[in-house]
Amino acid sequence: MSGPLYVPVLPAKSHARQAYSQLSPAVQAAVVPLWNLPPRAGLHPDVLATDVRQDVRDVSRIQRHHPAWVDAPFADDAQLSLLADVLSMDAEVSPLRPVTGPERPEGHQAATLEHARSAGNGFAIRVMMPGEWDDAVGHGVRDLVARVDPAVEADLLLDLGAVRADRPDAAKESLRALDALMPLTPWRTAAVLGGGFPDVTARLLEHGTAVEPRWDWLAWRELTDSTREFVRRLAYGDYGIDSPRGIARGPSSGNGGPPWGVLRYTTGESFVLTKVPTRGDDRAAAIRAAARELLALPDFRGATAGAGETWLRDCARGQGSKGTGNAAVWLQAGNVQHMTYVVRSLRT
Repeated sequence: MSGPLYVPVLPAKSHARQAYSQLSPAVQAAVVPLWNLPPRAGLHPDVLATDVRQDVRDVSRIQRHHPAWVDAPFADDAQLSLLADVLSMDAEVSPLRPVTGPERPEGHQAATLEHARSAGNGFAIRVMMPGEWDDAVGHGVRDLVARVDPAVEADLLLDLGAVRADRPDAAKESLRALDALMPLTPWRTAAVLGGGFPDVTARLLEHGTAVEPRWDWLAWRELTDSTREFVRRLAYGDYGIDSPRGIARGPSSGNGGPPWGVLRYTTGESFVLTKVPTRGDDRAAAIRAAARELLALPDFRGATAGAGETWLRDCARGQGSKGTGNAAVWLQAGNVQHMTYVVRSLRT
């Protein structure tokens, strides 16, 4: 079994696509993203079809010749069906691999398996495990694997969802799941995904800055301490600098958001979040002060560590409002520094 070093779960939105494109070639070579298409419920079928095609086209363009998975885990049957159709239309030129799961509709499973067979790029089975391992899920995966053409390569994406302080047994439950799933087939890639980034709320940031443990990373370290043979073949995955709930949000309603945003930085053990204003006369000065706060962290890796750190340095030292960014730019810079740091951490 071969595969990537790191599998980030990324929303198929502009800020995440730009973050991926800003990774250095050495970092990008170790990364195979799982792109999540946003839910698009209640749209006219023609509008839905146009939007899904655009989502796939945007992700394909940023991936170019590098493989990635694409999924719509929050979609209804109509969007899932459209995604399968769009991927099949572009199968010969697209680097995107489809994703299904044991809980997906029968029609979606069948379309995914047929696409994988005809395109030759393989596919992934995404197993959602937001709590304790359920043996019934394992039976569903076994039934799905039994339907896979022997010539088709399959990937396993064990998705733990949010991994916070309330899941101290996340590593142990992952091992229970993997004990059941790993023997089912010679997986091309097997990755464990978890979202340790907190939900960004006014309460979390009531003091301006918050420092939250990287619970998913701690669970990963516990998992990889296991003596099971398959552990050394696993890839690490996370939800970047957004929470699973944040990635699940659909397109913006256009009604605006709170009068504040967040600068984010990843250290060896923690996520650091600093609240910044999105409007007001002192907006630029406050954002630059927040950037300087991150630069002053003992764990700040220096302006040349990656494009995310470079942006923070330039923001901290700048003058006026130019270069202070907005919510999308802050997410982009946060994802670049996070993904770069994770790859380097995994390599060392």
